[in-house]
Amino acid sequence: MKLPASRQKTLILGVGNLLMGDEGVGVAAIRYLEQLGLEAQAELVDGGTSGFHLLDLFRDQQHLILIDAATDDQPPGSVSVIQPRYASDFPPSLTAHDIGLKDLLESAALLDYWPQVDLITISIGQLSDMTMELSPAVAGALPRVVECVRECLTRIEAGAMVPA
Repeated sequence: MKLPASRQKTLILGVGNLLMGDEGVGVAAIRYLEQLGLEAQAELVDGGTSGFHLLDLFRDQQHLILIDAATDDQPPGSVSVIQPRYASDFPPSLTAHDIGLKDLLESAALLDYWPQVDLITISIGQLSDMTMELSPAVAGALPRVVECVRECLTRIEAGAMVPA
């Protein structure tokens, strides 16, 4: 998956494991955005559970919108957006691929590949055993994820930076 060194579009990266139900909501969100035709506005990438294989995507990228599941104290289907500046700013648990994702982000920072990041998380309940279906609460959050993505893209296109 080699991409051009100079990118014109914001990268939207969805991560997660589709075989574990709600844990795959980041990838499901990318598929939903594709159905809505958002690839005209942004580069949409299904990151699955790839970990370090995604590191090259950060190179020369100014903005990244990352979509992932979170096991936090919020009700399933809750959507949050944060603008982390360091790997330590990410929620304490980004589900089953937590270590790989944080390692990826810390490596990107060490290599000076750290773009401006908007992290969109969708709260999930317990991890599911081998199912490709999203729970109703998490599936119902996808339209809100789209709203958040569009808000991020509008801010990015307007040149608004994250406050220091």
